[in-house]
Amino acid sequence: MSDRQACVCVIPSRYGSTRLPAKPLADICGKPLVRHVWERAMEAGVFRRVIVATDHPAIIRAVRAFGGEAVRTPASCRSGTDRVAAVARHVPAPLVMNLQGDEPFISPKALAALVRAMRNDRACLMGTIARRVAWGSIARNPNAVKVAVGRDGRAMYFSRSPIPFDWKGTGEVLQHLGVYLYRRDFLFRFARLPRTDSEKREKLEQLRALEWGVRPLVVAVATPALSVDTPADLARARAWLKRGRARR
Repeated sequence: MSDRQACVCVIPSRYGSTRLPAKPLADICGKPLVRHVWERAMEAGVFRRVIVATDHPAIIRAVRAFGGEAVRTPASCRSGTDRVAAVARHVPAPLVMNLQGDEPFISPKALAALVRAMRNDRACLMGTIARRVAWGSIARNPNAVKVAVGRDGRAMYFSRSPIPFDWKGTGEVLQHLGVYLYRRDFLFRFARLPRTDSEKREKLEQLRALEWGVRPLVVAVATPALSVDTPADLARARAWLKRGRARR
């Protein structure tokens, strides 16, 4: 891999989750949540480094205990993007992935596909991942973020509402997953941009990119989707692994 194509993966991992305290350390079948996410990134085989960026020493200790790399980010970091940018300033790679730390079942093949797509499209500043699902399965669920994509493969809008609306309710929709890949310079610019009205309303920071004129590339893949945000999600994640549903 040339230096011009090198990619690092940063996993922002915050200790103080309101709905699930100490979430990154939550046990899922003998491993902490953060380790499952780290292993998916390692299995992708496309990253020069995989780094956990965290605000808490307990997470650093846990990551280093299983052989991972972890760094402490400043208390001033208000979001996962801020943590990723803080780490990227010390890691000279042209591509930087933000793999959210609550995605234990993200497909390594999907991560690799996104990296390849960005390497092939040098004009693209930002990319992400979505999966095709039945419209009715997530249409009314505001926790399942939807994305509308144009013919050029770029995002037109992200929303917690059902988009595009399907009058028959029998088609498919793209569910956005918690992965972002940035050109290094754009990551720093994005982190400095003011929050926009649509971002505040939907509580979706990717809308900031759209409002500032950047349309992320969307790679549609087949991958499980179960973000761990609540105790109920944690119970489902444990059940998934026990039943062997976590595909790769």
